[in-house]
Amino acid sequence: MLNLINGFVTVRSSSSRLPKKCFLDFFGINILEHIILRCKFGGINPIICTTTNKKDDKIINIAKKLNVKFFRGPENNKILRWMLCCNKFKIKKFHTIDADDLYFDWIAVKESMKQLYVKKKDIIFPSLVSRSGGASEGYSISIECLNKIFLLYPFLKNNNYNTEMIEPFLKKKEFNLKTFKGMPYEIKKARLTLDYKEDYKFFKRIGEINGNFNNRKNINIFLKKNSCLLRINFYKNLVWKKKQSHFIKNVTL
Repeated sequence: MLNLINGFVTVRSSSSRLPKKCFLDFFGINILEHIILRCKFGGINPIICTTTNKKDDKIINIAKKLNVKFFRGPENNKILRWMLCCNKFKIKKFHTIDADDLYFDWIAVKESMKQLYVKKKDIIFPSLVSRSGGASEGYSISIECLNKIFLLYPFLKNNNYNTEMIEPFLKKKEFNLKTFKGMPYEIKKARLTLDYKEDYKFFKRIGEINGNFNNRKNINIFLKKNSCLLRINFYKNLVWKKKQSHFIKNVTL
């Protein structure tokens, strides 16, 4: 059932808040390389899911160098990009791994995917802690879920439609949803996603002691013992959440 977990590493170089963040140095390798290698270290098959924009050629070069599969699709329409990627590689279920979640939890990813299979759901949402900035796991998604989305919202087949977040398109009763409970070692009021220079500084402080491949449980234990570090970037969570809320409110269905 879970012999192979496909992780769609959703990434593009045109980030606005922290330009070209996926190419920033992270202890001798760049951040995208770190994400790919962390996937492999944790037993996840990374598939780079990027855009056709020429600016993302460098992303493809990194994928080739590390010998991982890649797909190029619409720049703004992330959901369509996922669907086309599934079609190309004949994938029925996958987990989303954002390239800005530097210390994602491969154990939580596997548990989420297990629930997708066992509970026979369309999609498993990240835990509430993860969605609030904890960034421990993403979404476990079935091809059935994507098919329902495009059946209910045919306009999403437009390459240029902005689907930065998937939640607005999952509100109808046709979807069989579940939210991941989270791991018992989750840490609240910690921001572990990369959007601002403060986040980068925070991750560098973590990495100085923990390196690239420490597991998430140990990372959380480290942060609890060194809670002063959380003040580096947690205050940016308010700005980040406001931007997310603004996007959801302005989606026209």
